[in-house]
Amino acid sequence: MTLSVRNVAVAAALSAALCTALAGCGGGGGTSASGSGSGHQAARMGTPGASAPPSSGASAAAPQAAGSSPAAAPPPAKAPTLAPGPNGLTPVFERAKQQTDKTVALTFDADMTSDQGPRAAGGEHFDNPQLIATLRTLKVPSTIFMTGRWAEEYPDQAKAIGTDPNFEIANHSYSHHAFTSPCYGLPALDAAAARADVDRAFAAFRTAGAVNTVPYFRFPGGCYDDEALRAISTAKVTAVQWDVVSGDAFAKDPDAVAEQVLSGVKPGSVVVMHCTRSAAPVTEEAIRKIVPGLRGRGYRFVKVSELIGK
Repeated sequence: MTLSVRNVAVAAALSAALCTALAGCGGGGGTSASGSGSGHQAARMGTPGASAPPSSGASAAAPQAAGSSPAAAPPPAKAPTLAPGPNGLTPVFERAKQQTDKTVALTFDADMTSDQGPRAAGGEHFDNPQLIATLRTLKVPSTIFMTGRWAEEYPDQAKAIGTDPNFEIANHSYSHHAFTSPCYGLPALDAAAARADVDRAFAAFRTAGAVNTVPYFRFPGGCYDDEALRAISTAKVTAVQWDVVSGDAFAKDPDAVAEQVLSGVKPGSVVVMHCTRSAAPVTEEAIRKIVPGLRGRGYRFVKVSELIGK
């Protein structure tokens, strides 16, 4: 598929005001239309999700301390990846090609921007340990797209998730800044900073002790274009989007979230949800409805790595 000009796609359920106010994180529909052939590239965008906007002055990738592990160390490559796209661009995965097997991947974005430490110190919960406990209890293999800043804030949880065979940790950037612009008001990284941001997140996972990491990357806000795909091409990751929007960001009705997922899942689907208590408070309750609902329809839950490997 040609990864050239992409226009903005925004879920109809969210107002334009909300789109402007929120720092986007996977939550959107993922349908894009081809633009004109003028050479201009519009950002491919998901729908805003669970993080509040960082201040524009936040640093994206602070330099490493002397003597620390090289930030550019490659991520583990045991999991399958897609072949590079045209001209070596980072490949993009949205749904399994094998679409007859009733498998589905639940993915959870563990969001925290690089400047939200004071909010965490003030008592805001960017984690959701009950959700992780429920996924364990229900024996649901899952992929957690984690920001490096989240791993730094919750290193014990990052290690517990990243050493549990039920889970795999994928990269959601370090800073949760935009890899292309516009992207819901997120500060934008240039190409060099974007590449360093990916490396810094993988380094944060290693520091926390997470070992079940995979070479997958989810763009903050789901926003990308060819330049963003080119910027991270040397990281040798597969960019993972989604085809089912849970609508859990800021939702108050778990039944509505569950129904949105249940009505959208098809064989080979990737569902985007959140592992951020303050911004997605009903996700755990919705999962307790989604899991038996899909299993009752004959679906089997898998990690993204199994879908990509098909």
